[in-house]
Amino acid sequence: MQTEICRKLGCEVPIFAFSHSKEVVVEVTKAGGFGCFGALTHSPEELEHELSWIDAQLDGRSYGVDIIIPKSFDEKAAAAAGPLRELIPGEIREFVDALLSEAGIPELSRDEEEKIYGAFAQRERNYTPDGARKLIDVSLRHEGVRLIVSALGAPPREIVDAFHARGILVGGMCGHVSHAKHHLLAGADLLIAQGSEAGGHTGTITTLILLPDVIAAAGEVPVLAAGGIGRGDQVAAAIAMGAQGAWCGTIWLGAKESELSPLERSVLLRSRAEDAVVSRWMSGKPLRMIRSKCTEAWEVPGAPRPLQPPLQSIVYHLARARIERAGRADFCSFPAGQLAGMIDKETTVAEIMREMKRGYRETLERMIALGLHGKSGG
Repeated sequence: MQTEICRKLGCEVPIFAFSHSKEVVVEVTKAGGFGCFGALTHSPEELEHELSWIDAQLDGRSYGVDIIIPKSFDEKAAAAAGPLRELIPGEIREFVDALLSEAGIPELSRDEEEKIYGAFAQRERNYTPDGARKLIDVSLRHEGVRLIVSALGAPPREIVDAFHARGILVGGMCGHVSHAKHHLLAGADLLIAQGSEAGGHTGTITTLILLPDVIAAAGEVPVLAAGGIGRGDQVAAAIAMGAQGAWCGTIWLGAKESELSPLERSVLLRSRAEDAVVSRWMSGKPLRMIRSKCTEAWEVPGAPRPLQPPLQSIVYHLARARIERAGRADFCSFPAGQLAGMIDKETTVAEIMREMKRGYRETLERMIALGLHGKSGG
């Protein structure tokens, strides 16, 4: 079941897991896959703590870190010395407050707002190049990190060279073949062709259309398929098309080890594929997430234009706290791909991996049998 990239990274099966949950990263890696930890939601200090915990659990096994190095962001926010929320226009504050208040969702007290804002204020600077570099510096200190994945753009060549000097491979997320070319010029060792079905920041081209183009552009550089993959037969299909593995994200949200809150989990379990829509509500950039009255509100004629990162994310998180406290599933949105429609019960990472490996093996055996049958019949 190993492919070339599996051998390079030391994993047993071509199943790569992106998750903001350190527990998911660890459990996937222990089950023979390769976990990649999403760093965006953590401050440098928090990331240091999380990676140290992962190192201790994996006992020498390798894993990856996913870091966003943005090319467009609010430059005033990046340079601001004071609280970033002071840069949020009154129009946006009033729009969101009216949306929630009219639905009977209570405001936060000043103390509650201060506590919530303080918990993630530093993280929001991760959406700037300076913030990304701090997360990179943390990642470089951990020997277990064997792969760094850059989302939302190719990293500068000097950063790639710094990773290579430490024996770390560099991967790049691609929503278009042009993205693949930029990553290759920067020295990427691995490309991830992410179709529009995927959760989070995504493009407009579906996986089956995008994957062959990225593979053709990649040459000898290995490619993983991403977007709408959460079953073993889907992994096998990606391999059959020339990929060396599958990059999976949404499928882990249904595991008890995921980062979802109880409210988010209840929303996920009753979501359909068509409920995963593209919205700028969370970050200011196109992002596939679960549809809610919040995502719909930003699409109404006359709604304000979402802010650039990191300011829109602050607006989202403060609203999310109100929605969570009120338990309002109809206003609850979070990143998830169209695979959400396949998740109808809570499970564990171990069970998901077991089923994916079983489905992968059975599909390969079926294809081999078809090939043998075809030869004997010829």
